[in-house]
Amino acid sequence: MSAMNPAERTFFGHPRGLATLYGTEFFERFSYYGLRAQLILFVTLAVANGGLGVSESTGGAIYGLYTSSAYLLSLPGGWIADRILGQRRCVIVGGVLISLGNFMLWVPGSALLFYFGLMVVAFGTGMLKPNASAMVGELYQGQPGARRDAAFSIFYMGINMGATLGALIAGGVGETLGYRWGFFTAGAAMLLGLLWFRSSSQWLGDVGLVPTGTSPAERQRNVRWLLAGVLLLIAGVATVASGTVQASAADLATWSFTFMVTLAVLFFGGVLLFGGLDAAARKRVWVIIVFFLCGALFFAGYEQAGSTLNLFARDLTDRSLFGGFFTVHEHPAAWYQSVPSIYVILLSPFFAWLWIALGRRNLDPSAPLKFGIGLALLGVGFAVLILAANLIIAQGGKVGPQWLLLTYLFHTFGELCLSPIGLSNVTKLAPPRFVSQMMGMWFLGTAMGNLAAGLIGGRIGSAVATMPAEFTHMALYGVGAGVLMMLLSPVFRRWMGGVR
Repeated sequence: MSAMNPAERTFFGHPRGLATLYGTEFFERFSYYGLRAQLILFVTLAVANGGLGVSESTGGAIYGLYTSSAYLLSLPGGWIADRILGQRRCVIVGGVLISLGNFMLWVPGSALLFYFGLMVVAFGTGMLKPNASAMVGELYQGQPGARRDAAFSIFYMGINMGATLGALIAGGVGETLGYRWGFFTAGAAMLLGLLWFRSSSQWLGDVGLVPTGTSPAERQRNVRWLLAGVLLLIAGVATVASGTVQASAADLATWSFTFMVTLAVLFFGGVLLFGGLDAAARKRVWVIIVFFLCGALFFAGYEQAGSTLNLFARDLTDRSLFGGFFTVHEHPAAWYQSVPSIYVILLSPFFAWLWIALGRRNLDPSAPLKFGIGLALLGVGFAVLILAANLIIAQGGKVGPQWLLLTYLFHTFGELCLSPIGLSNVTKLAPPRFVSQMMGMWFLGTAMGNLAAGLIGGRIGSAVATMPAEFTHMALYGVGAGVLMMLLSPVFRRWMGGVR
C-alpha cells in the first residue's frame, strides 16, 4: 500500500472507481433485499388488507420464481454486456429496470401489473449485478492479486450493508405504511444508486465502456439474436397472461426447475464429452459438478430465509420487543431478513483470520471438507427450528425471536464455509476455456436453490403441525449430505490435483 500513488488513496486506499461500484451495488442490494423481505408477506396478505390474497403455496412459488430468475438472468445479462452494450450501459439499463419494476409494484389494483413488475425487476437485476462485479475486477487489471482480493472484500461489505438496511428500512416502511410503500422505497433506493453511478462514473476511466473483442458487425448480429429472444419471451408471457395456456405459479416454477436441471445436464455433459479435456481436467470438472449440487442443496435451505422463515417470523414469533415504537406494537417481521447480512458483516473477518491461521499450521480444511461443514451447519440450523416448532405445539402461542436468531447464526456459519469457497474454487478448477461459463453454472445452482426454497416455504407455510417433520427432513438432508462430503473429501481432494 505504501508504494501506491497517494492520489489513488481515496477509498480505503483503492481507486475512486471502487467507490462508484461500491455505492451502486449498495443501493442495488438495498432494493433487492428490501423487496425480497416483503414479497411473500405481501402476496399472501388478504386482499381486504391490501395484499394479493394468494395461498401460501402460490406465494412460495412466486417468491421462488422471482429470486431464481434474478440469478438465472445474470447469464444473459453478462452476455449482453460482453457482446452488445458493454458493462457500464448494462448497469444503467439494469438500474432503470429495477426502479421501474419496483414502482410498478407500488401501483395498487392490478395483480397482472404486479407480476409484470416483478419480471422487470428480475431482468434489471440480471443486467446490473454481474456487470458491476465484473467492473470491480477490471479496475485491477495487471495489479497484484492481493489488491484485487481486498477490493472484493470491500465490495462484499457494501453488498451486505445494502442487504441489511434494505430489509430494515424498506421492510419497516412496508409493514408500517403498507407494503406498496415498501416497494416504492426499494425503487427510490435504486434511483439513488443510479444517480450515484452517473455522477461518479468518470472515476471508472474506460472500464466497462464498450464490449471488448467484438466488431460492430458482430454486435449487430448479436442485437438480432437478442431481439429474437425478447420477442419469443414476450410471446410466451402473452400466451400465459391471456389464458391461452393455463399455468399456475406452481406450474411455472416446476417448468423453470426442469429447464434449469436440463440446462445443467446438457452443459456439464457437453464439457465432459466434447470439451477436449484430459483425464485430470475431467476429474476437476467432476469436482465442480459436486460443488454445483452441494451449492444448489445448500441454497435450497439457506434461501428459505425469505419464505419459510419469513412466514415463521410473521406468524409464530413473538415480535413484541420494542413494543409501542410502531403503531402495531410489534417490530416488523421483515427486520429478521437483515440478520444473516449482519452476521456476515460481523463474522467475515473472523473466518478470514481463521482460514489463514489454520493454513499457517497446515490445518486449513480442503474445499470439499469446508463444503461438508457448511451443509452440516445448515442442517443444525433447521434442527433448532424442530425444537421451536415442538415448543409451539406443546405450549401454544408463539416463541421468542432467539430461535430464529440462532437458526440464522448456524446458517451464516455454513454460508461462510461454502459460498465464498465455492466461488473461489470454481475459478481455480475450471478449464481455462470454460471459466466464465462455469461461474455462470455456479449461479445457476444458486437459482435452483432459490426456486426450491420458495416451493418448500410455500408448502410448509404456517402449518405448525407439519413443521417438526418438515424441519427434521431438512436437518437430515443437510447433516447427511455434509457428513457424506466430509467422508468423500479425500477422494475429491485428489481429483482437484493440488488445488486448494
